[in-house]
Amino acid sequence: MSEISTAVHAPGDRRDSARWLALGVIGLAQLMVVLDATIVTIALPFAQRDLGISEGDKQWALTAYTLIFGGLLLLGGRLADYLGRRRIFLVGLVGFAAASALAGLAQNGAQLFAGRGLQGAFAALLAPAALALVSVTFTEAKERARAFAVFAGISAGGAAIGLIAGGALTEYASWRWTLLVNTPIAILAFVGALAFVIKDVPAPRTGGYDVPGAVTVTAGLIAIVYGFSRAADHGWTSGGTLALLVAGLALLVAFVAIERRSANPLLPLRIPGESNRGGALLAALLIPIAMFAMFLFLSFYFQVTLGYSPLKAGVAFLPFPVGIAVSAGITSALLPKLGPRPLMIAGAALGVVGLLWLAQLSYGDSYAAGVLPAQLLIALGMGPLFVGMQAVALHRVDEADAGVASALLNAAQQVGGAVGTALLTTISVQAAKDYLADNPTVDDLAARAAIYSYDVAFYVGAGFFLAAIPVIALMIKAKPTDFAEDAEESLRVPLAV
Repeated sequence: MSEISTAVHAPGDRRDSARWLALGVIGLAQLMVVLDATIVTIALPFAQRDLGISEGDKQWALTAYTLIFGGLLLLGGRLADYLGRRRIFLVGLVGFAAASALAGLAQNGAQLFAGRGLQGAFAALLAPAALALVSVTFTEAKERARAFAVFAGISAGGAAIGLIAGGALTEYASWRWTLLVNTPIAILAFVGALAFVIKDVPAPRTGGYDVPGAVTVTAGLIAIVYGFSRAADHGWTSGGTLALLVAGLALLVAFVAIERRSANPLLPLRIPGESNRGGALLAALLIPIAMFAMFLFLSFYFQVTLGYSPLKAGVAFLPFPVGIAVSAGITSALLPKLGPRPLMIAGAALGVVGLLWLAQLSYGDSYAAGVLPAQLLIALGMGPLFVGMQAVALHRVDEADAGVASALLNAAQQVGGAVGTALLTTISVQAAKDYLADNPTVDDLAARAAIYSYDVAFYVGAGFFLAAIPVIALMIKAKPTDFAEDAEESLRVPLAV
């Protein structure tokens, strides 16, 4: 086996085309991971009926996935660094295929929840390995920007695509196929990865694994994600919710103390401590809160208020991934010229305007006038945000830390999504109760109360987009030339071919 640098790509080299085929394989796996967080949303009522799942337990079809995924991401990223990103990527694909089959063939609620939890565990291997592979495969500045644009479009649009696919599969096949469809896709990605994905050189490891760090951060993230999820049903002041959040924060504080002293840390604190990267990670925490507000409440609006079928509700989200694809492509061309900060600020501003537009929804409004323009504005904003976040979060990260840096970005997004779902659900439920109490004689009271509750959630979501703007403006200072120089500096990664 010979060793060559990814910084050298002669015209006509067979690896030029192989790298883009590898990106297709990596993107397919990332799409599978991202859409799986939402693909069962529309199918859930059908699975609940067939498997006899109670109202109190149905949330576990979603929560089992997000809990385990969010909790194990940092560990998955470090395993990718130490054992090889390609190797962990392949292991994740095999495990995800098996877990999807288990969930799709479930005969009771417990089997479904177990399968979803295993999906989350293997997704925690796949997601950081996939992003790290993009980082080490594309090192020339313009190509890297284009690759991140593709990956960002998949990451941002995957949730909407999941709703579309879930609606179609539920309506024309069965709810089980929202899960079973992953198995052949994962197998196809596995074959493609063997053929096209680079064999990277794992990071050298002189000491043992950081077991105390792995245990504390995993338990801490799970406790926080579960605490936020539980708040939607039990309230923010319930003893169980507060205990989980306090315990999660305490465990994360302990994790930081452990990492400061560890000779071989799971998460070197220099990664989130750098200003640009810290800003990208904070933005990655804030933006999904706002984005999930749109997905969650528009899903209810389409099916409950407008009476859409599962398929029609999914198709109604189609402008979102289309808009992201367009804006991500534009961003990839502009990133080396303008740098990430102005593009990300513009994206967040578009998100604010889009959610404020949605917050004007009223009873009797049409999809074309009330929803479509807002969706397009938000989608056009998400492209620069996700491309920028991913580019900055991995900007000049040591090759040995690429996996854990990717995992940290994914963890921020996952926790942000969980926070958004729980926080905005709680706020909207209370808003609906207040509307019902204040307007007892209004016609179509239930429908009007629901729309009012969505509007309140959209206003709060706009606030999170707005909060991201000063974070980006003050913390992300990377210049266009910084990204152009990446190809000439430390991202020359030896690859076995």
